[in-house]
Amino acid sequence: MTFRRSLRPGAAILATLTALGVALPARADAPPADFIARSSPAGNYLAARLAITERDTAAAAAYYRELARLFPRQRELLERAFLTLLAEGSIEEAVGLAQRLVRIDPEHTLARLVLGVRAIKAKQFVTARSNLRRSGQGAIAELNATLLSAWSQFGSGDARAGVKAIDALQGPEWYAGFKDFHSGLLLDAAGVKKEAGQRLEAALKLDPRTLRVVDAYARWASRNAGKDEAITTYEAFDKLVPGDPLVARSLEQLNAGKTLPPLVTTPTAGAAEVLYGLGAALGRQGGEDLALVYLQLGRWLDPSQPLMAITLADLFETMKRHEDAIALYAAVPDSSPFKMNAEVQRALNLDAIDKHDEALAALKQVVGANVKDQRSIMALGDVLRSNEKFAEAAEVYTSAIDQLGTPQAKDWVLYYFRGTCFERTQQWEKSEADLKKALELSPNQPHVLNYLGYSWIDQGVNLEAGTEMIRKAVALRPDDGFFIDSLGWAYYRTGHYDEAVRELERAVELKPNEAVINDHLGDAYWKVDRKLEARFKWNHARDLKPEPDELADIERKIAVGLDEAERIKAGTATIQKTEAAPSPAPQKAAADKTQEGAKPGNGG
Repeated sequence: MTFRRSLRPGAAILATLTALGVALPARADAPPADFIARSSPAGNYLAARLAITERDTAAAAAYYRELARLFPRQRELLERAFLTLLAEGSIEEAVGLAQRLVRIDPEHTLARLVLGVRAIKAKQFVTARSNLRRSGQGAIAELNATLLSAWSQFGSGDARAGVKAIDALQGPEWYAGFKDFHSGLLLDAAGVKKEAGQRLEAALKLDPRTLRVVDAYARWASRNAGKDEAITTYEAFDKLVPGDPLVARSLEQLNAGKTLPPLVTTPTAGAAEVLYGLGAALGRQGGEDLALVYLQLGRWLDPSQPLMAITLADLFETMKRHEDAIALYAAVPDSSPFKMNAEVQRALNLDAIDKHDEALAALKQVVGANVKDQRSIMALGDVLRSNEKFAEAAEVYTSAIDQLGTPQAKDWVLYYFRGTCFERTQQWEKSEADLKKALELSPNQPHVLNYLGYSWIDQGVNLEAGTEMIRKAVALRPDDGFFIDSLGWAYYRTGHYDEAVRELERAVELKPNEAVINDHLGDAYWKVDRKLEARFKWNHARDLKPEPDELADIERKIAVGLDEAERIKAGTATIQKTEAAPSPAPQKAAADKTQEGAKPGNGG
């Protein structure tokens, strides 16, 4: 069900959202009502615009709500209040504004959509169809309106009319999956068994990697084609997308001799499924604003659907609305097969807003209850690592590795992350062994190539092999400033200063605000006798707030130049070496940045 090419021509509603600047990825507490009431209209308007600029949905909705109250026939203010309320999920209030908007503009497409959805929820199915007919033009809007109207026909007791309307819809090729899927759901809910199975099977053949399609057909099969067909369907999906908790639970139920009910049984749930499916697809393909509207409406229709909440939470996460994501993940009921996944994501969002202790406590609880769940273990290791608790993180990754049996290609990431933790705790031999193992499992991973190659070069060993590894990483990721910095530094450490300048200048263009890269370029400039530019780069690196040990080196170079700074540092190192001789390990460098923010399982 792919429709990337139709996002622009088919998204009249999205154009309205974009034109009004309603891309609101963050949230804070709304200002107090008495404060808003005391403010002047001009003050509220400016505050609302500022809230949109700062991506604060709660504040924007509060200010526009007051302005809409003061100026009930001012379309622009009504529209902005309406859109911010939709983005907030305040659908009941948005319905009231939608009613006012259609009195001003009877063809307001988004208002008509909201009123149509509201009518479905109220079981006013004729009214729903009347509004949905006027809810927009274009590929997405027309598909949405047709599918919602079909479910309203089911609500009116005429499932066949709903299927007929779906069949009559003409449009792009990607319509086919949605049409077969919803026709099948509708017929299954209506008890038309044979044709329901045919439609759902057709949808499955078009889209075997979408869980909802797989689940709908397998549920139908469990009641009509036999347990074995349902099990085969779930197992085929598990090979494509391993480890889904819904699949695991469904297989458990089937093996216990149970049959599975239809995915959808009511017009309200069917309409919510339409909004969920389109919203999820839009969110994956860059249409976050319209996805947000569809998912908020869908959740309002069917708040009991955990996948709706999880998908909306995932969208909030993408939009950096971490508090909203946390609330939705927390709301997933304990009975849901997605509860553990939701808890992991809740913890990762807590970590993203610097609530590290809460995040770690939540993850440790999940891992304690599911000691063999690799994803939970990875998440715990990643949070420990991102908070520089490298020794603890290495232990967690070790616990995951110990459960592997024979490592597979996908397991490279465990060895890579454990290797980086060993390096940061001055255990270079263990680190090197893990990084080599990661490459053995998956030879073309640019992060591993870069990390191992950089580490060798920084220690002055395996210079040719290390440089070749970094060249390969850059070839795989030609626009990655950190990898290009590593290549430039490789040239620097091997005395090829002109080549170093060339690569490091390119790295700075790509990552102008990285202290380490600017520091490296300053060193290279000094070596080619561009000393004024070198000091400029060191000053810039200093202003970018490097790590304390890096800052001391940079300030020394600014004060006395690179040559004298290296002599001073070498003398200090010699004194320290007579007192204690630690095992060699590479200095922390820009290469480390490639690990930051990595989600479990994606390797950065």
